[in-house]
Amino acid sequence: MLFYVVLLAMVALFLALRLYSVLGKRTGHEQQPLPRSADDRARPVAMPRTTEATQTPAPVVNRNIDPRAEQGLRGIIAGEPGFDVNQFLAGAQSAYRMTLEAFWKGDEQALSELVDTDVLAAFSEAIAQREAAGETLDNRLIRVETAKIVDAQLAGRDARITVRFDADIVAVTRDAEGQVVAGSLSDAVETHDIWTFARTLKSGDPNWKLVDTDEA
Repeated sequence: MLFYVVLLAMVALFLALRLYSVLGKRTGHEQQPLPRSADDRARPVAMPRTTEATQTPAPVVNRNIDPRAEQGLRGIIAGEPGFDVNQFLAGAQSAYRMTLEAFWKGDEQALSELVDTDVLAAFSEAIAQREAAGETLDNRLIRVETAKIVDAQLAGRDARITVRFDADIVAVTRDAEGQVVAGSLSDAVETHDIWTFARTLKSGDPNWKLVDTDEA
């Protein structure tokens, strides 16, 4: 009798193990987990925009500034944050043209608005000598090849910027009868001038005036 009880127990244990081995395995037909709602899903991490946030624009190298002028220009910009180098250079080229044309014509009134008193005195003397000799200038500025800031200084609020101009000019001198006595209308001459402009920062006058001239 005991033998049959033990045998039945062993059979029951064997059946239980078989049932577990079947039910405990995935068959591919099990119910899939329900998808989570939008609020429950893991939110993606926002990546920074490389074109806006992570990329720093490369510094622009201004080839119209000599390295020795950089420190002075930084001081001028600090003293007057609205100062713009490119605008200054554009204005300096315009002043270069207007000053030369006024000098060639002998227009001292126009010169007085562009240059300081010392430069005006030198120009006026040259104009007077030319008129005394009965000569006139028939000069023309063909082009400004380069305008480069070669020096900049700041003393208190007084700023000075020196610009080198490389230009092509047709230079002709005529006598009282209008005859050409020097130069040629067909040949342009390369000129290299060093002009210094000055201005008091944060003053009511926004104009830079020519305070010194020299040849390169």
